[in-house]
Amino acid sequence: MDEHFAADIAAEKRDTPTASDRRVGLSGTVTTEALKAGKRIAKISVVLLAAIGVAELIVGQISGSIVATADGIDSLSDAMISLIVFVGLHFAGLPANKRFPFGYYKVESFAALLAAIGMVAIGSFILYHSYQSLLNPHQIEQPVITMIVLAAAGIISLHRAFQMRKIANKYDLLSLKTDAKNSIKDGSASIIGFASVLVATQFGFLQMDAIGGMIIAGYIFSVAYVSLKQASLILVDSWHNPGLVDLVKSLVEEKFRPESVRVRSVFLRPAGMLVHAEVHIEIDGNNKLEDVELLSGQIQALIRSKLRTIERISVIPHSTKPSSHKA
Repeated sequence: MDEHFAADIAAEKRDTPTASDRRVGLSGTVTTEALKAGKRIAKISVVLLAAIGVAELIVGQISGSIVATADGIDSLSDAMISLIVFVGLHFAGLPANKRFPFGYYKVESFAALLAAIGMVAIGSFILYHSYQSLLNPHQIEQPVITMIVLAAAGIISLHRAFQMRKIANKYDLLSLKTDAKNSIKDGSASIIGFASVLVATQFGFLQMDAIGGMIIAGYIFSVAYVSLKQASLILVDSWHNPGLVDLVKSLVEEKFRPESVRVRSVFLRPAGMLVHAEVHIEIDGNNKLEDVELLSGQIQALIRSKLRTIERISVIPHSTKPSSHKA
């Protein structure tokens, strides 16, 4: 490796974050900002959903509407799910330690998994009671008040859900994405509840109240399935983004083509909202150890500057020097 190139990578290494300051570097700043924004919207979600759920349960008891009661239970369960997400995001922001050397990022994915499991339980409960009401339909009391509450709940829930989805997509927070999908489902369910009460009271089709509850349960199951799948894949280190692997490879090989650096393989490991990368490269086996370390630092800096979601990068060099051993 010539002296000019060694000087270049030495200069860049001075700008490369070390392991000790990585959390306050580029990816650390993004992580802190993401967690703060996520916790703030999750906290608002807990309060709003709890208030909506209580109001719908009261109206459901007064009117005898199964869909209003189901939507109230759904809203309260969503408030609990938002609370789980809030706690998960809190733990995800804790610094790494001896017991958890890679940090607590996967707690966020685990929170998403718990939230999805809770959704399955609530959906089953609502489905059962809706089926019972379908077999024994009854008249809905105070239909106007019931429809007003359901419509208001739907509008408020959808507005908050779209705000949450915007933040979740911006920072790629899986648990918040799960909560946002769940909240969109909650707002849509309230609108369906409004339509169900309208049909049941104005057109005399009393079974529509129970059918609305079943539709809400179906919504819950569909969101839970997607969330369970995504969270489970992350927790078992499954990677489903080959495009990012190719991007890392092309970045390194194009930048260091004059130095004949070839990327042998790239392994990416999801860790909540961030990714850990292991990059195997092939270089001239005659290079000095110091030069190899400088090159590794430059590769880390390049990847980190281009891909903000990659938080921890390990570069493993392999020699391309022909073996002098004779059989």
